[in-house]
Amino acid sequence: MKRGFVILLIAAMMLGLVACGNTNTTNTSQNTQNTAGTASTSENAGKTDNSTPTDSAAATDNSTAADSSAADAAEPVTITYCNFNASGGNEATLASMYEAFHEVYPNITVEIETVAYSDYFTLMQTRVAGGTAPDCYELNIENFASYAAKGVLADLSASDTSKFNTTALSAFNVNGTQYGLPGNFSNVVLFFNKDLFDQAGVSYPDSSWTWDDVQAASEAIKALGDDYYGIYAPITYNEFFKVAAQFGGSLLNSDKTMFTINSAENIAAAQMMVDRILVSNVQPTSEQMGGMGDWDLFESGRLGMIPTGIWAFNTFTDACDFAWDICVEPGQTQKATHFFSNSLVVNASSEKKDAAITWITWLASSDESAQLRIAAGWDLPAINNQDVLNGYLAITPPENRQAVFDSLNYLVVPPIIEDYSMMADIITDKLSAAATGTMTVQEALDAAQSECEAQITLK
Repeated sequence: MKRGFVILLIAAMMLGLVACGNTNTTNTSQNTQNTAGTASTSENAGKTDNSTPTDSAAATDNSTAADSSAADAAEPVTITYCNFNASGGNEATLASMYEAFHEVYPNITVEIETVAYSDYFTLMQTRVAGGTAPDCYELNIENFASYAAKGVLADLSASDTSKFNTTALSAFNVNGTQYGLPGNFSNVVLFFNKDLFDQAGVSYPDSSWTWDDVQAASEAIKALGDDYYGIYAPITYNEFFKVAAQFGGSLLNSDKTMFTINSAENIAAAQMMVDRILVSNVQPTSEQMGGMGDWDLFESGRLGMIPTGIWAFNTFTDACDFAWDICVEPGQTQKATHFFSNSLVVNASSEKKDAAITWITWLASSDESAQLRIAAGWDLPAINNQDVLNGYLAITPPENRQAVFDSLNYLVVPPIIEDYSMMADIITDKLSAAATGTMTVQEALDAAQSECEAQITLK
């Protein structure tokens, strides 16, 4: 469910993630390698994506003055940093971040390697297994738990976490030990086509809406014609765990010792998702989509609503020739909003841990790094400095950008376990069967429950 990972969780959010219907196009570029400090920056390095920097964008991190004198006296050190999230468009922004960091910490040289997402985790598995992992690197939320469980990540509990959003920070804490820092985050909101709502004579969605309100509006929009649809939300694991939470459910019990996939709340959530396709058809079938993606359908002007990530802002601004806006995603018994984030971690075997921690902490939480990220339209920093984040609100569309921040009150983190990917694959497979009508929702979730219990050992 992602066409550009990870968020402004700003209040935590990501996962990450990375997938919610669309694939982040920045993760499909060819591998590139930049040695920060020696690589040249492009002429676009300081420019924004459909936005302008805030007045404070040139300001430096308030904490750097005291750090600078200590850094000047430190011994020179060179560390390696590998990432995937800058690939395909934000290499220059990352280089600018490093340049700003190096001014404050001239003794620390960072050799930056940026690798395409499609190759990244195969490469990292090989390097970690071979003892050649970089001093610090990036992990998505889906892979973080397995790396932490293998003992290959350094304990970051003593690092300065005062500037981070606490929800985002907690996503990378395992049994009281901080193994990662949130490098960025994104969340999901409800996008809607204002023109279609006007044509259907329906009031615009707002934060008070439930999924019952969405269904009524979807049916009114569907009535505009056979090629019109009210909503599109993928029937996948990433969408399901969030909707389950909106119905008061969860996939695991509170201490993560038992699967609860086929609970009554989860069945009600999945039934609503499936009925949109098989009963009311306010959401198109795969055949009706005709190979078109969900973002493409929205951009065509024939889709009323789509819950998707805030990374869609720039794309929809360029592609949509109709008026659109956003609101906090509806809930049912309660609200729940996706959180996607990537973690920055340190190699447990690194001999330069202090320098690596200094770099990733600055990269993830300094005001200056955050301002550069916001100005470039590159996810959102997982920080708690509202003064820095306020510059984000000045960028339009959408007009109701405040909904991004309001959604932070309802963040839910995916139930991270060591075999996260296996759990997600099993649930997605069974939900797909329910969405095509080859299994009932009850049968699908019962089967997912049984398979997860048989194949995955919880703590």
